[in-house]
Amino acid sequence: MNRSLMSVLFSAALAAQSSQAPVQELKPPPPPPPTAPAPQQTPVAPHNEHTPPKPVPPADQTALASSQAPSPTPGAPLSFGGGSFKFYWDTTIPLNLEVDGLKVSEVYFNVRRSRYSWLKDAEFGTRAHVTVTNTSKRPRVPGFAVAVLDADGKLLGVASGGTKVGTVAPGETEDFDLNFTQVKERIPKGATFLLSVELRD
Repeated sequence: MNRSLMSVLFSAALAAQSSQAPVQELKPPPPPPPTAPAPQQTPVAPHNEHTPPKPVPPADQTALASSQAPSPTPGAPLSFGGGSFKFYWDTTIPLNLEVDGLKVSEVYFNVRRSRYSWLKDAEFGTRAHVTVTNTSKRPRVPGFAVAVLDADGKLLGVASGGTKVGTVAPGETEDFDLNFTQVKERIPKGATFLLSVELRD
């Protein structure tokens, strides 16, 4: 066997040996260990012109109102009185109502007419005519309110009036006209009336 053939066989043996060498398998890296989830946070919106302010607790509202509200100034209460009475149309109704020395002796409801013959058919409105006497020792400035109701308690009309200038002197008797306006057509059909009296010095 010559040298060239041996060289070829030796090269072939080396090639076969290299082809049978084991190939190292590449493995993927292990996954990272699991981490605990972060705690969930509640989003807080910034306060601006679009975000309403936090409401004040009721206790704080009370304290805020009491600190901001002005203190009421106590004053002398007005004398006040009144009652409910049976209604009669165009008839004098005697009363026995007294408020701090001002006695209401009578009232009547009618349509005011002229006393002059040349105006005998003229009417000047529906009124409640109230007569009072000041039995106290001090001048009185009265105000009056009256409401007429029918048998079912429905309101038929209201009127008010009183002293505009001056006072009712002690021992003096004075008359007042309380005028009904706008709602007055059914007043003659009244069944009861409410009368209130308020005094001021």
